[in-house]
Amino acid sequence: MHLACVPVLWLAPSWPAIAVCLALYWLRMFGITGGFHRYFSHRSYKTSRLFQFGLAWLGTSAAQLGPLWWASHHRKHHAHSDTEKDVHPPGLRGFVWAHLGWIFAPENKTTDLSKVKDLARYPELVWLDRYPLVPPFLLALAVLWLGVGLERVAPDLGVSGAQMLVWGFFVSTVVLYHATFCINSLAHLVGSRRYDTHDDSRNSLFLALLTMGEGWHNNHHQYPSSERQGFYWWEIDLTHYLLVGLARLGLVWDLRQPPASAFSDSGPARGSA
Repeated sequence: MHLACVPVLWLAPSWPAIAVCLALYWLRMFGITGGFHRYFSHRSYKTSRLFQFGLAWLGTSAAQLGPLWWASHHRKHHAHSDTEKDVHPPGLRGFVWAHLGWIFAPENKTTDLSKVKDLARYPELVWLDRYPLVPPFLLALAVLWLGVGLERVAPDLGVSGAQMLVWGFFVSTVVLYHATFCINSLAHLVGSRRYDTHDDSRNSLFLALLTMGEGWHNNHHQYPSSERQGFYWWEIDLTHYLLVGLARLGLVWDLRQPPASAFSDSGPARGSA
């Protein structure tokens, strides 16, 4: 995927390619944060089976494997956070391992279905987990066809199929990779700590802005079942705002919130910013 971005050295972007790049970054980021993380990993809200599949497809289109694989490893992470049994502890195995090295380890390539029995009862989710390349491949084709179509009908835009594919799909996917991976690495190394959790989780405004609210990681590790991760008005949590909007539309419901005790600390989080 990274090598597929090399053509940016000679394929200058057009504004439609940049627009598609940004749109697919934020849309698929929600598939990871609102779908893979807060729904499939933590079941922090409820939805219909159809919308559940939509979330799974959107998250899988980010090319971070399937929903069962993602959720099973994340649940293991929470059960053993920052210990030897954790899949990606930066404090013990280093930044590079926590950021992306663990993904290539043979022991982490399979899905532990015992940790996701609640999800494995849905055949469509099992199918997606078995064939995780289907959604990103179809998305890449759609982006390519969009570029080819624009090149034919609006040549003045300076768009080509190759340009749209590289910038719209590959670049947005790689940037999305590293933004997501920063939660496993940087969010356990740099930032502030409001709660004395039994791990090294941190809160970071920068990471929260980059990942639609996932940067409030210390909050999350204190109350992992909460759909909301930014607890105060200044803790921007775009995923939470979108889920509230979807709840008003009746697409999701029973959004789980942190207990009242979560707000006992009325000031900014302690520690380095």
